Amino acid sequence: MQSAIGNLLDVSARRFGTKPALVTMERTLTFAELDRLSTRFAAGLADLGVTPGDRVTLWLENGWRWVVAYFGILRAGAVVNPANALLTPPEVRYMLDDCQARCAIVKSRDSEVLVGAEPVTWITSEASSSSGSHSFDALMERGAASLHRWRAPPVGLADICAIFYTSGTTGFPKGAVLRHESVLMNLAMTSLMHGLHADDTIVTALPCAHVYGNVVLNTAMACGITLVLLPRLDERAILESIERHRATILEGVPSMYLSLLNIADLERFDLASLRLCTVGGQGMAVNRMQEIEARLRCPLIELWGMTELAGLGTTHPYNGPRNLGSIGIPLPFSEVRITRPENAAHEVAAGEVGELLVRGPHVMNGYFQRPDETKAMIGPSGWLRTGDLVRRDARGYLYLVDRIKDIILSGGYTIYPAEIERALAQYDELSGAVAYPLEDALRGQVVKVTVVRRPGSSCTAEDVIAYCRGQLAAFKVPRAVEFTDRLPTGSTGKVIRNATRLTPPRATVYGKSS
Repeated sequence: MQSAIGNLLDVSARRFGTKPALVTMERTLTFAELDRLSTRFAAGLADLGVTPGDRVTLWLENGWRWVVAYFGILRAGAVVNPANALLTPPEVRYMLDDCQARCAIVKSRDSEVLVGAEPVTWITSEASSSSGSHSFDALMERGAASLHRWRAPPVGLADICAIFYTSGTTGFPKGAVLRHESVLMNLAMTSLMHGLHADDTIVTALPCAHVYGNVVLNTAMACGITLVLLPRLDERAILESIERHRATILEGVPSMYLSLLNIADLERFDLASLRLCTVGGQGMAVNRMQEIEARLRCPLIELWGMTELAGLGTTHPYNGPRNLGSIGIPLPFSEVRITRPENAAHEVAAGEVGELLVRGPHVMNGYFQRPDETKAMIGPSGWLRTGDLVRRDARGYLYLVDRIKDIILSGGYTIYPAEIERALAQYDELSGAVAYPLEDALRGQVVKVTVVRRPGSSCTAEDVIAYCRGQLAAFKVPRAVEFTDRLPTGSTGKVIRNATRLTPPRATVYGKSS
């Protein structure tokens, strides 16, 4: 354990020196080079007037500049505000204003990217014609010239290191305030659970600006691991990277793994170096997980986490029992409770479904300048309400059921959309499915599904409903089926249920389910 995230590179540079730390499409950096460049960046920020505690928004795609800037911001004692590269200018403008950013690192300010977001010091990775902007390369030169007079400010475990904004599915995004302790504890316990070591090489396309991708980055830098960082999801690039770099670990989300299954010549890639694949961000059907394990010839372990926990909350120990379909056990040094959603003081019995509560050093401080939302999320005794429904088996393994806000209430019954999605994931005619409520005058709500056919399939809505009748109780069977070419996903590849209700369907068929 270090006292600050910025110290990770300093220690790793001394231990691993000329070993490759980061491999990107543009450039490969050793631990020593990454340490040196991030130090220059920190000195450059200080020379521009960025002081400890200032918020700095980082809006770039995955690449060496993102990593250099991230560690440079933290070494300067500033607070990093990561913005996913797929966000729109208005979304980033909202974050800039909300966290009161002192500085922003962006691709370009040209073409009315962020007009009006002032006062902000701008650093652009591309040449910009906008006045008041500084290029990334110029800042690095400025930092190199000022290194002789720059001194790293003292940073402690209790200091704020990052403000990560939530997805905003229930309103405006909220900034989760994370301490250095929160992030350090999460990466240390994740490394322990997954048995990470300096002989590993990780391949990932997860956005560094997302908390899942961020914990992957930090664990790699802390453990002396070579990180092969791809700018975006590209199935063949992932497989080629595993083969070329003899990768031992692949990290991703369900949609990535399902996309890999669609590659007809998957078996021609040499993936024998893999020892572990991890999947998180959304539930996954067990039969699909088994198919992935068989075709990648590697164990797949599921994990669960959230922004408010600085990364993972639960996972499987790499050398523990196999338990496909479970999100694992809590990270060390953390506690969990499963309670009634309407009464957090009342715990449910083993096997019953309830809301997952988490307490530990990785829990956020709260939401930036939102005391009421923070109070609703974190109780007086430090328990964080996750909003996720889970159950726990006799061995202590947790199983994700659904999000509280996504449940469907139909004629007095409670229906979990994830249960329907898992059932449809086993239907060979489909490659994707999402379930959500449809308003109904008689029952209040009924189930509607949006599905994607597998290539070559000609299944109909009636076929989908008939399949569900054989897998689900009558009240859970969809009353409407919508076909689409592709399910909408967020920046990490997670399917967005709300978006499926807004996306124009290719075809919708309503049918009786019983």
